[in-house]
Amino acid sequence: MASPKEFIDKKLQQRQFDGNYRTLKAENGLIDFCSNDYLGFARSPALRKLIDEEINSFANTKNGATGSRLLSGNSMYTEETEQYIASLHGSESALIFNSGYDANLGLFSSLPQRGDTIILDELAHASIIDGARLSFANRYTFKHNDLTSLEDKLKLAKCICYVAIESVYSMDGDTPPITEIARLVEKYDANLIVDEAHAVGLYGFGLIDKDLQGKVFARVITFGKALGCHGAAVLGSNLLWQYLINFARSFIYTTALPPHAVASVKTAYQYLRKSGNEIEKLKSNIQLFKQSVVNNGYRLINSESAIQCLLLNSNEQAKAVAATLQNTGLDVRPILSPTVPTGSERIRICLHSFNTEQEITLLTDTINRFTDAE
Repeated sequence: MASPKEFIDKKLQQRQFDGNYRTLKAENGLIDFCSNDYLGFARSPALRKLIDEEINSFANTKNGATGSRLLSGNSMYTEETEQYIASLHGSESALIFNSGYDANLGLFSSLPQRGDTIILDELAHASIIDGARLSFANRYTFKHNDLTSLEDKLKLAKCICYVAIESVYSMDGDTPPITEIARLVEKYDANLIVDEAHAVGLYGFGLIDKDLQGKVFARVITFGKALGCHGAAVLGSNLLWQYLINFARSFIYTTALPPHAVASVKTAYQYLRKSGNEIEKLKSNIQLFKQSVVNNGYRLINSESAIQCLLLNSNEQAKAVAATLQNTGLDVRPILSPTVPTGSERIRICLHSFNTEQEITLLTDTINRFTDAE
């Protein structure tokens, strides 16, 4: 009988052979073009000061939540924060989860039932895919942003049908035709769920505006990207809120976020409402990057978001370009298969409001020299 050690060794050796072996990297002092801190909130001294003031305004604040929300880990402050978040997003309710992964896992594993149907964009978050797998519902994927492919899958749907998309895709940075998708989903009496993780911040409170809110069954938002904090929430009806606290296992069976984390989220939202300049700086930096990159041999995925990707088509090329950029002092990471499909390996560049014009010029000049040499 084979041992676990033999199995583990074999799997790791295969991953090294395939060129997609993962390692952890500590802070490196390079210019940040890889984090999700799009508006610089995670590093903001001004926001940190406001968070400290918020925490210090409460007497005897605990260091930890002490238990799950259904036991000892709930508080009026957390519920008030949820109500505040819901109001900003124009939603009846918001239920806070410990992470975006937990939110998607809880929503998609508990809501669809055996016999129901989940239809996912093929580039949906891994957390959406994992949650859908746990649901035992019928699962289909449709071609990325392809309305014809989506309609083909909708025609196959049985019982209650849920369609899941992202408003900004995490590995491509592009935006789907949300209005057209919502119209098509409505035509087939299905239910649209939108992950807004990478839209909140750059697009205010997200891309689901007042005209679309009534056509969306639920939204998932995260606090660890543009808001610079940690955690996530599912936005939806009060009925959905009640359902999730009863059936979402990733909510029920985990210790809640500590008070400091909840206060950080609330304060970050307040800070976002006053951060128009940071949003404009980010948008300006995105345009500067797009105008400065010369597409010479490699394809830049069409994106108006903070996520810009240069397709390199192999793990080896992606790692080579990333190494060149890192040696120039730029923190850009390769995205390798199996995180993305084989043949679509890339470098994923995240732009921020705090990146200077000189830093972006250094980035684009280095990319242009590399592609010229190729």
